[in-house]
Amino acid sequence: MLLLAFDTATPVVTVAVHDGRSVLADAHAEGSMVHGERLAPAVQEAMAAAGAAMGDLTDVAVGVGPGPFTGLRVGVVTALTLAHTLGLRSHGVCTLDTVAAQVEPAGPYLVATDARRKEVYWARYDADGGRVEGPDVATPATLAARFPGLPVHGPGARLYADLLTGGGDAAEPSARVLAELVVQGRVAELPLQPLYLRRPDAVPRVVRP
Repeated sequence: MLLLAFDTATPVVTVAVHDGRSVLADAHAEGSMVHGERLAPAVQEAMAAAGAAMGDLTDVAVGVGPGPFTGLRVGVVTALTLAHTLGLRSHGVCTLDTVAAQVEPAGPYLVATDARRKEVYWARYDADGGRVEGPDVATPATLAARFPGLPVHGPGARLYADLLTGGGDAAEPSARVLAELVVQGRVAELPLQPLYLRRPDAVPRVVRP
């Protein structure tokens, strides 16, 4: 097995290569609004560090969001293209689940990431780390009012620390964690379809005659 995993649902582009036993290499880049320019070099860097060629791959895993339209689309389309052209097994994983897997909970908790427009993407997890609600999108104030006192983990908690009860962990999505979850079968897999949750920020203009 040789798995290439990546996530582009947040400003962080994260890539990892896993051989079924351990992570061989990883790479990261800041990709806000330029995910298409950052992902390919990060993949090349991780594959080279792992001493592997694209033809060696057997699987591809991708975070399917939720996330902003442009960045999320880059990752999912890349995974679909690789799966089709190389005949790879494909694995889709909710991006919030990879953040949740990095939490050491003392009880139920929330994970939140930046959704722009002064909103967050969120999901609720039980004390064992199982997702029990979401993903969804809401304002931080709405989330705080609905789940008062419930700790919030992930970059959304850091961004809106004045409104959300911080859980002490603002971890970003990690391709290393994504790869481990897929290899170990510890996550509910999803189709390779982007979880946008709302319409894109930019839409084509319609010119009427």
